[in-house]
Amino acid sequence: MATRVEQSAASAAARRAPETGGRVTPDIAVPVGSGGVLDVSVLVPAKDEAANLPEFLEQMVSAFRGSDVTFEVIVIDDGSVDGSWALLGQLEARYPFLVRVRHRRCRGISDALRTGYLASRGRVLVFYPADLQYKPEDLPTLVSPILSGWVDMVTGTKRGKYEKAFVSSVYNWLSRRLFSVPVRDLNGVKAYRREVMEVLPIRPDWHRYMIVVAAAEGYSVAEVPIPLYPRHAGVSKFTRSRILVGMLDMLSVWFELRFGRKPLLLFGGLGGALFLVGFVTGIIALALRFLPPHVGFRPLLNLVETCVIVGSVLVVGGLLGEQIAVQRAELREVRRRLDAAATDDVGR
Repeated sequence: MATRVEQSAASAAARRAPETGGRVTPDIAVPVGSGGVLDVSVLVPAKDEAANLPEFLEQMVSAFRGSDVTFEVIVIDDGSVDGSWALLGQLEARYPFLVRVRHRRCRGISDALRTGYLASRGRVLVFYPADLQYKPEDLPTLVSPILSGWVDMVTGTKRGKYEKAFVSSVYNWLSRRLFSVPVRDLNGVKAYRREVMEVLPIRPDWHRYMIVVAAAEGYSVAEVPIPLYPRHAGVSKFTRSRILVGMLDMLSVWFELRFGRKPLLLFGGLGGALFLVGFVTGIIALALRFLPPHVGFRPLLNLVETCVIVGSVLVVGGLLGEQIAVQRAELREVRRRLDAAATDDVGR
């Protein structure tokens, strides 16, 4: 059953499907592609960004002025308490490309991007924060390689000084070593084909690993330099506690990509190794007990027990993981068939 947010997002998309061409205001024209499909949907998660939103949208006007790229800006109010939702309602009257959707509580960027995706119509999706550390004027540079058909996903490599530079450099270094991705910066703004969202696990905070997951699924990835500026207004939502969360998420993504479809390779391997250690240790303990000088060694018995018990748990855990992996594969196949059926219905 669809959630309230998903229903709201879907109904928002339905309300915005135009019957005729583009809508025009005195300061900008927004052409609409045939069938209501647009070139670009800019997804903007916003948590207490009321001081930045008017300037952000005004800069969006300038970014695409004179361009033949059709676009929309979907701002996802992620549980703001500073009046952002009411402000967005006022801004909708001025900016016909603006769509607003809302989370009643803060659910994080990953959920916000998912909600924006459900409400969007663009062939290319762009994750762009509302704090104006990235200027909308650089957005065409980000989407151009995808619209031209050259690549599936583009990440912006940060250019400029920022307070999280050291943390970001460590994160990117570890990510390159673990995942062998062909880009230097995984944590900047991103543009990607719509279908990339279909392969991303719906997990909190996994938006940081969109590039990693997409590359593992065979999508081509590139990077372009994007300037980074000081925050226009408001305060950063980043806290030092996010560092530990990020490291654990990195480990989780690594496990998912390496062993998610065959968990027994890890758990069975570890369990088998412990069984072997326990078996060899047991032989040594028996030899010490029954061969001259017939001296038992208690710690060896404890080691045997530990290895056998832990090995058994790991093997059983791996077998259960295999069953879960089978169910996940079946669910992916069902999802592919449903998507194919929906595409056929649209084609008719």
